[in-house]
Amino acid sequence: MSRHPEVKWAERADKVYITVLLPDSKNAKVNLKPEGVFTFSANAGADNSLYELKLDLYDKVNVEESKISIGVRNIVCVLEKVEKVWWKKLLRGDGKTPHYIKVDWDKWVDEDEDTGPGDIDLGGMDFSSFGNMGGMDGGMDDSEDSSDDEEQEVTKPAEADTNKVDGNAKPEEQGAGASEKKEADAST
Repeated sequence: MSRHPEVKWAERADKVYITVLLPDSKNAKVNLKPEGVFTFSANAGADNSLYELKLDLYDKVNVEESKISIGVRNIVCVLEKVEKVWWKKLLRGDGKTPHYIKVDWDKWVDEDEDTGPGDIDLGGMDFSSFGNMGGMDGGMDDSEDSSDDEEQEVTKPAEADTNKVDGNAKPEEQGAGASEKKEADAST
């Protein structure tokens, strides 16, 4: 009996992002049909369990323009839509969305906030097209983690004025305890 991997998704007017979260997958096979049928299978885990997935997408997709990146931790697919319109949901039909399919809030943009093509950073992943599925090695490099963005601190404009002298941090704000002091001030 097969299992279902966790799937995250997001969309834009022109494409759908599908991420299959399955660390250390082996023999990953992904297939996409123009009528919007997305299938996935791979083995993973200590017991080499079979994971399978079949999604009947809401509308048709352009297989030739769609791209895939098979990495160590996940499989990321960027599916180009045939019609450049927002979908009401990911899957066709009136049924409830399966529990293993979740919204990818890291990639999500509301319809009225969509800035058009090229508005998402996919971390420099090597994408191959679905048309060239044979012999793909993957392409995700763990060293290109986006943790640099997470470490940036955002200060309020009022704090920025009080913590700076001539564009530089005050001497008492420099050093190891600076971030601890800012966190303490922010919580009071």
